[in-house]
Amino acid sequence: MIVAIALDLGSTSVKAGLLDQQGKLSGVVSLSAPEIKSGDGRYESDALAYAAITEQVLNTCLAQTDILPSLGICSQRSSFLLWEKSSGKPVTPLISWQDTRGAESCAALQSQESLITEVTGLRLTPYYFGPKFRVVLLQNPQWRERLLLGELLVGTLDTFLIWRWTGGKQHITDASMAARTLLMDIDQQQWSPALCELFDIPLRILPAIKTSTHMNVKLDNGLTLQGSLGDQSAALVASVGEARNVALVNLGTGGFVIRYLENSHANTDGYLRTLVYQESAYPAHIAIEGTINSIAAVLALYPISECSIEDLAAYADIFCIAEPSGLGAPYFREDIGLQFSASIAELSQKQIASLLLEAIIFRVARIVEDFHHHDSPINQVYLSGGLSELNCLQQGIAMCLHCDVYRLQQREASLQGAGMLAANVKLVDKQDAKKVLLTHENTAIFNKYLQWKIWIDGVLKA
Repeated sequence: MIVAIALDLGSTSVKAGLLDQQGKLSGVVSLSAPEIKSGDGRYESDALAYAAITEQVLNTCLAQTDILPSLGICSQRSSFLLWEKSSGKPVTPLISWQDTRGAESCAALQSQESLITEVTGLRLTPYYFGPKFRVVLLQNPQWRERLLLGELLVGTLDTFLIWRWTGGKQHITDASMAARTLLMDIDQQQWSPALCELFDIPLRILPAIKTSTHMNVKLDNGLTLQGSLGDQSAALVASVGEARNVALVNLGTGGFVIRYLENSHANTDGYLRTLVYQESAYPAHIAIEGTINSIAAVLALYPISECSIEDLAAYADIFCIAEPSGLGAPYFREDIGLQFSASIAELSQKQIASLLLEAIIFRVARIVEDFHHHDSPINQVYLSGGLSELNCLQQGIAMCLHCDVYRLQQREASLQGAGMLAANVKLVDKQDAKKVLLTHENTAIFNKYLQWKIWIDGVLKA
């Protein structure tokens, strides 16, 4: 029996699928999202074209069932726009989360970063909504006046679509999306007056923050929106459910490692504190998150598919950092990017690829190791994302960790998680996870991991 329809508002594609009582997806429909045009740090696309594609995907999926189930959506985080309240016509493009125009705000507010981190659980970076929106308002002061008069509205992608689908009656977002703006108090789940003042963004123009579940928002097409959350949060819901002793490792364009926190106020030692989702009448689900930046970009230059576990640790004295845009959480060092500890001029492309894969394995292992000491031990790690299909990455991570490692088989985790949240379907087992069994005895990789930790600590102190 179909219990929900799920919608994934991605940067490259828009997907919809039907979810049954067992949490299984069927009838998945996918279309490419509008092209994102980039230049000079700007990443923009056509918001109305995105809305049209979304509605086409949703209607095509709905045509496969004769019922109107609950709707759950997950969305790319921090992509936003301004639009006219009277006509619904955008006055800006859809400004992508990838857009870096907010760097100007980050430079201006650098002295306030500790306050921002304390309130939001995040670091001050241009990827979030707050820094970008501040720049947009500074550059277009007339829009501020129109926003205050109620002539214009602002919101992330989910807010814009919900507003359209309710005939302009609902100007809302959920707590997980609001938590990635740098404007929300993660503990109170409300907009922070102090941060809104800091970014010079009037609090009253922002959408109302709702819980992520039991939303009960009636849409004009007959559906009822019951769940809404960020795409990464949805993937966590589908992958580990509510398990507190599990870490999820996603390796795709970038990488992240995330686990729930038992103590939502625990010291995260530089890692991000993420609001996964907010249930009605329950405390918010909070997680700790480590990030690995831009790994796909550098790996695309090398024959990584040719690498095997036997190739790892072939050069015991050459260490690597594989993040060309700078080290992610917990380090946040833009000045430390792609680098090797010794010359690689004499190495083949495949040998360089092996060093890059080692660097990713070691970053994952160290994050999981750190997380193991937060709140409670980790006894299982789940791998997802396109890069995790590489056997040598699976094997290398398993060799460096003292816990069971599994490769998740489902390819639509975010879509599945959005549907599960909307229909209140709980994850009951891991039938779609395959345990990584070690096929070789390569103790050299673990020994090199121990030496890599010493090396990178030295790089960080230099």
